Amino acid sequence: MNVIETTKLTKYYGKSRGIENLDMTVEEGEIYGFIGPNGAGKSTTIRTLLSLIYPTSGSATVFGKDIMKFGPEIRQEVGYLPSEVFYYDDMRAIDLLKYSGSFYGNDQKATEQRIKALAERFDLDLKKKIDDLSYGNKKKVGIIQGLAHSPKLIILDEPTGGLDPLIQQEFFHLLREENQNGATVLFSSHILSEVQKLCHRVAIIKEGTIIRVDEIKTLLENATKRFKLELAAPPERARFELDGVSDLSVANHSVSFLFRGHINEVTKLLAEIELLDLAVEEPDLEEIFLHYYQKEE
Repeated sequence: MNVIETTKLTKYYGKSRGIENLDMTVEEGEIYGFIGPNGAGKSTTIRTLLSLIYPTSGSATVFGKDIMKFGPEIRQEVGYLPSEVFYYDDMRAIDLLKYSGSFYGNDQKATEQRIKALAERFDLDLKKKIDDLSYGNKKKVGIIQGLAHSPKLIILDEPTGGLDPLIQQEFFHLLREENQNGATVLFSSHILSEVQKLCHRVAIIKEGTIIRVDEIKTLLENATKRFKLELAAPPERARFELDGVSDLSVANHSVSFLFRGHINEVTKLLAEIELLDLAVEEPDLEEIFLHYYQKEE
């Protein structure tokens, strides 16, 4: 079952493009990464799915329900953390969280227990007023607010801003636990290492359109390798300009490049060269991400 499904989903702000003909499916029980630079259309997609803004054209369903017809019903089952959180500054964190938790019709006592358990886990003082909290602690309030009602779908838009590294790790542990307990997660970010650690599949979005969807494992293992060479003599750049070579860098006695293709093409070349050192590495997701952006251009 697809928890999220969009068909040619399009949103324009006047003449400005938000998203255009966006096709996306998020399967039940997966952690789906949604990556692209700021302005690519990630937040517009999320706000449209939640009926916080309405599409210009196209359609989308969440839990099989049309977003235009069943927006309030869909939101009952969704935990949403926006990229920026804004609250009533004079309220205490605990009062705000109890108030927001009351919107979902769950058992209030169970919701309050979960709020306190999550606050303890994230080292958040619930008695403090919102205005007295740091940016990172306000983000913790947002995380707890999004998860307090044990949603079936968790939608996170750039969720880790302001969180220190230890809290980030705890947050990732919590998301994996929620996923193992049956929650589907849509994780939007421009920080590729986060997506690499957490997600099962990843969609790469550029200028409002998804240009690639793949499993993380496939993206990382798709026959692309990073070669780093130290040579006895200064290298001739032209010798390394093979089919399948990209991101070629030649400096002094060093050569670095990405290679995608039949490995024997590279080993033939290396056999003809006097090497001092050789490293062959898996490229990180960032290198792959940039490769797809450059290829599209």
